[in-house]
Amino acid sequence: MTNEKLKGLRVAVLVANGFEEVEMTAPRSALDDAGAHTSLVSPEQARVRSWNHTEWGDEFTVDVSLDAARADQFDALLLPGGVMNPDKLRIRPKAVAFVKSFFDEHKPVAVICHGPWTIIEAGAATGRRIASWPSLRTDLLNAGAVWVDEAAVTDGNLVSSRKPDDIPAFNAAMVELFSHAGAVTHA
Repeated sequence: MTNEKLKGLRVAVLVANGFEEVEMTAPRSALDDAGAHTSLVSPEQARVRSWNHTEWGDEFTVDVSLDAARADQFDALLLPGGVMNPDKLRIRPKAVAFVKSFFDEHKPVAVICHGPWTIIEAGAATGRRIASWPSLRTDLLNAGAVWVDEAAVTDGNLVSSRKPDDIPAFNAAMVELFSHAGAVTHA
């Protein structure tokens, strides 16, 4: 049932092969249920494959090629985790530039688990409170962020979360943050 809180909001969901399936599907469903229009953006061609805990998961249709994607086409960004996904994205200059442009334009961004690796690479972690999978703690501290061990943390235009168990809290915080798209800035 759609509640229309995010009616008309255009959300990019940036993923490469190996994203944690539930970290994309559950938040994407929450966004769609709130009336947003979500688009999978990927460097992969046509289809992108998820990781499902300990093995390869489902394939999903790529809606927009990363080569063709521009931040001005979207109002907000979702960065699912998984280990492989952000590790692949953070070494692709186009992916890093795409993520950086959301921060440069003060658009809302939601990130979970290992997803902050891409935010670090985009130079957008400094001074922010960020939750993540525990193994990113040192990476975030070295990037100038404050690592937080909480289910969902909102810092300006960024909401972050630690792991799949946190998805209910993450989704609620993400929908709330995204409902203010256009008015949110990082202090």
